[in-house]
Amino acid sequence: MGIRAVLSKPLAAIIVNQQKKWAAQPALSQVKIFKNIIHKAKNTAFGKDHGFENIQTYEDFKKQVPIRDYEALKPYVDKILQGESDVLWPGKPAYFAKTSGTTSGTKYIPITKDSIPNHINSAKNALLSYVHETGKSQFLDGKLIFLSGAPTLEQKAGINTGRLSGIVNHHVPNYLRTNQLPSFETNCIEEWEEKLERIIDETIDQDMSLISGIPPWVQMYFDRIQARVNKPIKDIFPNFEMFVYGGVNFEPYKNKLYESIGKKVDSIETYPASEGFIAYQDSQKEDGLLLLLNSGIFFEFIPAEEYFDENPTRLMIDQVEMDKNYALIINSNAGLWGYSIGDTVKFVSMNPYRVVVSGRIKHFISAFGEHVIGEEVENAMKATCEKFENVKITEFTVAPQVTPKDGLPHHEWFVEFDNPPIDLEAFSNELDINLRKRNSYYDDLITGSILRTLKIRTLKKASFINYMRSEGKLGGQNKVPRLSNDRKIAEAMEKYTH
Repeated sequence: MGIRAVLSKPLAAIIVNQQKKWAAQPALSQVKIFKNIIHKAKNTAFGKDHGFENIQTYEDFKKQVPIRDYEALKPYVDKILQGESDVLWPGKPAYFAKTSGTTSGTKYIPITKDSIPNHINSAKNALLSYVHETGKSQFLDGKLIFLSGAPTLEQKAGINTGRLSGIVNHHVPNYLRTNQLPSFETNCIEEWEEKLERIIDETIDQDMSLISGIPPWVQMYFDRIQARVNKPIKDIFPNFEMFVYGGVNFEPYKNKLYESIGKKVDSIETYPASEGFIAYQDSQKEDGLLLLLNSGIFFEFIPAEEYFDENPTRLMIDQVEMDKNYALIINSNAGLWGYSIGDTVKFVSMNPYRVVVSGRIKHFISAFGEHVIGEEVENAMKATCEKFENVKITEFTVAPQVTPKDGLPHHEWFVEFDNPPIDLEAFSNELDINLRKRNSYYDDLITGSILRTLKIRTLKKASFINYMRSEGKLGGQNKVPRLSNDRKIAEAMEKYTH
């Protein structure tokens, strides 16, 4: 056993012990962060504009600080981009994480010196939690690959700016750099397919033990390796035993990924965002991700059904309920205040507080009042594939068809099968039944003959890869939305149907 594997075990015991202490006092942990970040930011432009000097309690805070998305925060970000200091947080950000926006175009999310540990330590602690629980640490001695965006940074108002995964790459601990792949030069390649081929050149003959990335792009990596060497991944990387992922629900990809590998491997789910590292899987035995209540972020939760109301209910951690969808709001030492990151979460444990990501606030279908969310379509597909055991899904997305050429309106599912069902109609009917079980409004619309049952449009191989390529979003941290309330993606997928 190597030095990394040996030393990780006592460190893991320390980290997990600290984790248990703050997790056992969730409200107190959050109040401490709340008071700390309000105090530190009281003399910033934002703090002065919102009366931080007079905020003593969470009730005071809610009166002073409204909920914002990026567009509403942008005037403050623009001040930083114009060279001003002490705008959202004391001084200037250490970085801007650049992400794709909608209304505002490119978004520049501040990362401060105070918030960097949230991003770096959380990823490390996820691995150490696994080491402590399972006793397995050998994977730390092998080669580790992180399929991520380019680490190249540009300057914006004197501030280093780039993709979150690229920024984090600059903070990988030295003890891991010696076994990290791909090389920095390869990682800097912007064009995903060229980069992928170079990554394969560098890794195909290495002792890979940990692979990290978003599932569809890891699957593409596996597919390209197997196109060169007609073997399962386990024969190419016999010591590969840990898969770390985040950003999307693993379930739709799991069967195909394991088939490519040729065996099951342990996995750790993480919940990183440019705005902050929110949660990670701290146990292989329990459902959900441990919400990081002691890492520079003060969380608020809005019942999802109230999100678009003028004055929605805003809750602290000790006011939430199990199995209810909440819009996630963060306030942090990165200088984000009342900030909606656009995700919805659901609590699956309250001792400690663990969540699952249930969808996106803006990714839903409610063309007829059904408000179908990501969690519902993903779980419906998972249940259907479990019944049709030989069926494997590459990717899918769903949109409303409000004005079909004939018949009633319906939900249209664009599905790329790796292994399609023999009887597509039976598969479609089962999928519809499973969605109706999960969403009573959708069921009522079918029963009332407002909608007809869903329709599946099958897609050619590599359709989603080709679509993402056409959008300039192939690889890295990019994801296809599972749900749209309009026809933009659906119309683009039309040309890939059989």
